[in-house]
Amino acid sequence: VQLMESGGGLAQPGGSLRLSCAASGTIFAINQMAWYRQFPGKLRELVAVELPDGATNYADFAKGRFIISRDNAKNTIDLQMIGLRPEDTAVYYCYMGVVHRRGENEYLYWGQGTQVTVSS
Repeated sequence: VQLMESGGGLAQPGGSLRLSCAASGTIFAINQMAWYRQFPGKLRELVAVELPDGATNYADFAKGRFIISRDNAKNTIDLQMIGLRPEDTAVYYCYMGVVHRRGENEYLYWGQGTQVTVSS
C-alpha cells in the first residue's frame, strides 16, 4: 500500500489549504485515517483522526479551524485547514491503518509528508 499526499504549500496567515491523501494497493478495509504534523527536531503530533464510522477527534489547536474528512469508497482522507497561523508551519503526514485481506490484522502506513508553510 502506498499513501500519496498532495495539497501542501505556502499560505498567508489567515489563509487556507486543503491536504489530500489517497491510498492505493491491496486494501480490504481501512480503520483509522489520520493526519499528523511534525516540527523540526520534534516528534510527530496528532492533528486529527477519523474512524470508519465517521467519529472524529481533533487536537486542541485544530478544533474550529481544521476539518478532517474521509471517503471510504475512494480510500482518501482530506484535511481542510482554515485560519492558518505561522505556528501551523510543519510537515504534515497522513496515516492509515489498512487491512489487506478479510480476517487479517491491520498494517500501519505513513504518507511521504507534505510541507505546509504559513508566512506573509
